[in-house]
Amino acid sequence: MIKDSFGRVHDYLRISLTDNCNLRCFYCMPDEDHQSLQSSKLMQAAEINQLAELFVREGVTKIRLTGGEPLVRKDASQIISSLSRLPVQLTLTTNGVRIHEHMDTLKNSSIHSVNVSLDTLHADKFQLLTRRNLFQQVTDNIALLIRHHIHVKVNVVVMKGINEAEINDFIEWTKDQPVHVRFIEFMPFSGNHWKSASVFTLKEILQEAAKRYSFIPLKGHPNDTAKAFQAEGHTGTFAVISTMSEPFCAGCNRMRLTADGKLKNCLFSKEETDLLSPLREGKEVTALIHDTIYKKAKELGGQFSAAYENLEPDAIHNRSMIAIGG
Repeated sequence: MIKDSFGRVHDYLRISLTDNCNLRCFYCMPDEDHQSLQSSKLMQAAEINQLAELFVREGVTKIRLTGGEPLVRKDASQIISSLSRLPVQLTLTTNGVRIHEHMDTLKNSSIHSVNVSLDTLHADKFQLLTRRNLFQQVTDNIALLIRHHIHVKVNVVVMKGINEAEINDFIEWTKDQPVHVRFIEFMPFSGNHWKSASVFTLKEILQEAAKRYSFIPLKGHPNDTAKAFQAEGHTGTFAVISTMSEPFCAGCNRMRLTADGKLKNCLFSKEETDLLSPLREGKEVTALIHDTIYKKAKELGGQFSAAYENLEPDAIHNRSMIAIGG
């Protein structure tokens, strides 16, 4: 069992497969000419499996594969298939561009839920946000997942002045489709031009939703990051991830392994622990894992608090989102 000094049990591991992506969303990959890590510096498929097995032995019950975009790795299917043999709930976060190329792998690996990032329902705005003309491909692939009875969670980063006017359009999508839309408050990372005025909060999102819909809160789990709701008469649901205005750190059970094998005990942690180098040297890394998680800060990596309005993003020491893993 992996615990921190506050008694929080960590049984959920997020593994980034790559810091490369086929989209260029500014809040994740600010630089169009982003230089990805050399292949030799990435965890190789066997190393990912070796570390995953180790974490499972220490109590991990859920693994999520992230990126960058995890499905741009040439050996993504091999990694998914290998990890699916472990006694864990295996899930995936993707931008949806290559889902159609991996459907057989997803089904054969018993992946029952996939998170797809989509910040707008308009093709022209999608191209503006991602710098790629792939809106139709992503939405077609979401429909493909639904047809194959894979639960779809749509991740929407809400940014004031950019897409907050689409909140109710996303909720309308849940009327007849079994999608779970998750509105995410805009978070600060290195180089993503975050400012507090761009944050559209949980309170504001619910106020916007109430203009058109009656909805009820859904029962949650102590480890949930999202507060879930369902509009009256709707098939699907929606939720809000309120990292900035109402953090959920007290129930955090998550650990993050970057594509280059660094363990982060929080999305916003300044410190990282290199697991890949000692692993390649044949050294035992279990103690490193326990020590890293034990030192986890009480909230938000110890770098800021829920009073985000006066937060200076340049004072936060962290990687860009794409270098951490979504």
